[in-house]
Amino acid sequence: MTKTKTFNKLLNYGSAAAFATIFLVGCVSDVKKDGSEEDASTENVDSSATKLMTIGGSMFSIPSPIQTAILIEKSGSDYNKQFLNDAKRVTTYATNYQKAVNLGVYGADVGYVTIYDQSQDALKYLGVINKLTDELGITGAFDESTIKRFENNFGKRDSMLNLVAVAYRNADAFLKDNDRLNVGALVLAGGWIETLYFSTQIAVKDGNQDVINRIGEQKYTLNNIVKMLTPYYNQPEYDALVDDLIELAYDFDAIDIQYSYEKPQVDIANKTTKINSKTTVVITPEHLKGIADKVEMIRNKIVGQQ
Repeated sequence: MTKTKTFNKLLNYGSAAAFATIFLVGCVSDVKKDGSEEDASTENVDSSATKLMTIGGSMFSIPSPIQTAILIEKSGSDYNKQFLNDAKRVTTYATNYQKAVNLGVYGADVGYVTIYDQSQDALKYLGVINKLTDELGITGAFDESTIKRFENNFGKRDSMLNLVAVAYRNADAFLKDNDRLNVGALVLAGGWIETLYFSTQIAVKDGNQDVINRIGEQKYTLNNIVKMLTPYYNQPEYDALVDDLIELAYDFDAIDIQYSYEKPQVDIANKTTKINSKTTVVITPEHLKGIADKVEMIRNKIVGQQ
């Protein structure tokens, strides 16, 4: 596909810039005097809940990596450290583009290791995130106080999830307030791609229908991600990512999604919606493998594993 044709395809998606909080956790914790967190419950963290965001005047829902990680864990898939972006690779990221998109990748990794109660890995990756947020000038989101609170809550998965959510809400607010939506868009894209990488690798191996359904639903999210990145297409490094995502969208277009509508439950106060509709994705193993391979290629280009 030529550059002109690709850009024309991109323009058809529309123009937008928005950023949603990476992690959406539906419970709130309180901090005790000793720095530990009051116990919360992931019973309130529904994997079908989504974050509402506005793109081009329209409302869309973006599933958070934490919810997909919960679905993966519930599917019975074992923890696989090989899925993670190597923490040592953080020192190779030189441009703000690389740092921002990999901040999203590492954020999804934190969600994954936390869901599986891998506290030591979570602490290591939080250190990586602290480095990236510092270099990007996103202060205060993953500072020493946050790291200390994680140390005080080892073994309390729900409390640690809440801490991750708070840190990313802080980063989200900072980016919005300081008009750095391009950085926010990259963080969101990186987190989404990393989570899709987890999902597709697991689906190819295990064939879990719930995970396959979640993958199929991402064809709509993928369009939203492309729309979010469209305003920055002519900036260095963005164009290659958007071109790859558009090519991936062609593969997603061929997925057969059988949909059964049920009225959603919208929580206006918290700006969340619970999707009650049911979808069943019909996809051949060959098609699924093709999507998984393309997602892996995009992900590996982002993290520098080629």
